[in-house]
Amino acid sequence: MHIDSSVPLDVNGVPHGQPVLDRLIGLLDLERIEQDIFRGVSPAEAPVRVFGGQVAGQSLVAAGRTVPEQRQVHSLHAYFIRPGDPSVPIVYEVDRTRDGRSFTTRRVVAVQRGKAIFSLSASFQIEEDGIDHAEPMPDVPAPESLPTYGEQLTGGVLDRLGGTYPPRPIDVRYVTGPPWQRRDNGSREARSQVWMRADGVLGDDKLLHVCMAAFASDLTLLDSVLVRHGVYWGLDKVSGASLDHAMWFHRPFRADEWLLYDCSSPSASGARGLTTGRFFARDGRLVATVVQEGLLRVD
Repeated sequence: MHIDSSVPLDVNGVPHGQPVLDRLIGLLDLERIEQDIFRGVSPAEAPVRVFGGQVAGQSLVAAGRTVPEQRQVHSLHAYFIRPGDPSVPIVYEVDRTRDGRSFTTRRVVAVQRGKAIFSLSASFQIEEDGIDHAEPMPDVPAPESLPTYGEQLTGGVLDRLGGTYPPRPIDVRYVTGPPWQRRDNGSREARSQVWMRADGVLGDDKLLHVCMAAFASDLTLLDSVLVRHGVYWGLDKVSGASLDHAMWFHRPFRADEWLLYDCSSPSASGARGLTTGRFFARDGRLVATVVQEGLLRVD
């Protein structure tokens, strides 16, 4: 995907801002090729395999387009089955598992070359009142007081991490410090905290905001495992991939407003690392919870 001269560049030369976000919104706007079959593509700047957050977001779009607007997604559970090829379109097949009075369940299988690469089950619910409580948000600095992602990658850091980065639709500000810095002299606590938001303005489609959060949730989640052991992608002999991914959506939010993503890793063993993440809105509301296990091989 060609980035023209009108697209803003971060201080390290990485494209960002509304034009880049609009391209991601376009990727999430799947083509309907049959009643319950959709087709999606990957950006031209994609790495050697499809980013997990992309296929999760696109799968959720496919599921949501078969559900009445009055029902909002409250949970998803997914498995990454095979690496996706970014040069090949992805076909999303939706199974209308159940339509109940309060809940709707959908199952989506993402297919390339006739084989499943990803599966997702999602549950949607009508709006209901009920008991309400939540853990408080951690006390952290405001996002405006923290360096941008691009500012953290200046001074040769980008070259150390393997060269150029693709255009960045999500604004990320590290609270706990970037993992490539903590690798050398930072805390070994298995925790990662970042502020993040869509780097531009989204519309009012609630499903789009949820899908954008699903996309962003895969960006920094495994950092909490790697910092515990002082290693990082591109700087050490680390290979890995997402194995499964689950999200629960508790309260309404906007993905183009700041969300604190508080992640920690309770365990790593058997070449797998488990991570949990909590999304807090800026007003302190807990809006989503994430759990993922990733494959992590360190030489």
